[in-house]
Amino acid sequence: MSSVVDIKNTIKAKKASIGSWLQIPSPDVAEIMGRAGYDWVAVDLEHGAFTRSDLPGIFRAIESGGAVPFARVADCTMTSIKGALDSGAGGLIFPMIESREQLDKAIALSLYPPAGMRGVGFCRANSFGEEFVRGLASNADTLFCAQIEHIRALDNLGEILAHPRLDAIMVGPYDLSGSMGLTGQLDHPDFKAMLETITRKAFDSGVAVGIHVVQPDPGELAERIAQGYVFIAYGVDTVFLCRGAGRPSL
Repeated sequence: MSSVVDIKNTIKAKKASIGSWLQIPSPDVAEIMGRAGYDWVAVDLEHGAFTRSDLPGIFRAIESGGAVPFARVADCTMTSIKGALDSGAGGLIFPMIESREQLDKAIALSLYPPAGMRGVGFCRANSFGEEFVRGLASNADTLFCAQIEHIRALDNLGEILAHPRLDAIMVGPYDLSGSMGLTGQLDHPDFKAMLETITRKAFDSGVAVGIHVVQPDPGELAERIAQGYVFIAYGVDTVFLCRGAGRPSL
């Protein structure tokens, strides 16, 4: 079974860690995805239909298959962040990070005092108080990834990358292309040039670079790894289902 520390060490060494994405609020689907061989599975709280009460069961199901549960939080607020971490998320993916101030606040809300402002209490993440000290030690273990999803982030990317607790950035291809007036045009030369700019700055800063290969394609996955991406989400449960569920032509 992978651990958060294993994943952090892997991407720090610039080796690829491959995960996937979960949008369907079903423990059964989560267990299938957890058993599919990925290092981690990110629960999409931004666009998925999950409630906070869903999360403990979803995270347990992912863990039962040997993968680490991450969460892409709905927004960078105390309610969203605390709910995901207290339910047992091993890492957080912060959406729409456009400034260092946004990232500072998000990570501060994710860390226990004195490093941050996370509320201290019994929860699933510390076995409801039975492993309270180990729970407090999660400050060092939690993985933090900032999603770069808007061209406005480019003006502040150097400051974002300089955050000492940032483990990775992940390009959100659809939102980023949309902010450029090129929604979904991922082969457009301007979008490709923007990706090159982001990855070059990340490489220069020593921060791991991630991307979401939304449409599962082994060839694109290999290409992204060759380009230096090391924190890669491959596919989405909904996309896998849509692809496999189509009625065949007879």
